[in-house]
Amino acid sequence: MPNCTKDKANDPLGVCSIFDGQEVVITCPIRFRQNWIIAEDAAAFFFPPTAKWTTLTEVKLNDKNGKSAGNIDVVLVSYDDRGKVTNFGALEVQAVYISGNVRNPFEYYMQAPTSRASMDWSKRPNYPNPDYLSSSRKRLAPQLIFKGGILRAWDKKIAVALNKGFFKTLPRLEQVKPAAADIAWFVYDLQHSRTQNCYTLVRHKTVYTKFNESLDKITRSEAGDVKNFIEHLQEKVDEKLEEPNPPDTKTIDELL
Repeated sequence: MPNCTKDKANDPLGVCSIFDGQEVVITCPIRFRQNWIIAEDAAAFFFPPTAKWTTLTEVKLNDKNGKSAGNIDVVLVSYDDRGKVTNFGALEVQAVYISGNVRNPFEYYMQAPTSRASMDWSKRPNYPNPDYLSSSRKRLAPQLIFKGGILRAWDKKIAVALNKGFFKTLPRLEQVKPAAADIAWFVYDLQHSRTQNCYTLVRHKTVYTKFNESLDKITRSEAGDVKNFIEHLQEKVDEKLEEPNPPDTKTIDELL
């Protein structure tokens, strides 16, 4: 089992998940690799049951001009009896970003793990919380746009592995039958085992969708009532006009 190198190789942050209320949120993509069930699930979506396949991690993907579109987290490759590549699919693993500070409570806990196992850090400043919005808009959506666009042009399937809590924050995606899907969303959860006294990665559900429709849903913000925005603008204007030295107002005719 490789050593944890999260954050710093010489002083790793040994935290791959945090609590969000009663739910456990995966914050490190390596945590999804438990027993490689994510690869087995993706292979069942990409290839026929009898296919021989293997996994390649962090595979660089270039666009038409040779410029990097990023690395694919896991490429699953099927091959024939002579080892020749016959097909492939891309598996993207999306953990959740954190707002706040994780290192401080972790280091405090590690100073006396036995006596501090039940410590409550929730009242401390910068208590760590999952940042679902940044995870989807700053990470997941750009990954699908740049890398997914190339893969779909090649008519290759994509699998996305993500946490149950994260998936619940995404817009409702229109589902299709597995055979018609471009993307399979493999939604995982960490369930506590009383016998082993640890959390185990399990697949919660699988959602099959089309690429373009899903990307459109994730990247498009749903508009609220414009009246609320106008009220917000009115408040801003009122604040400016109430200042000791309000700004000069000009008409279009004066500017022209």
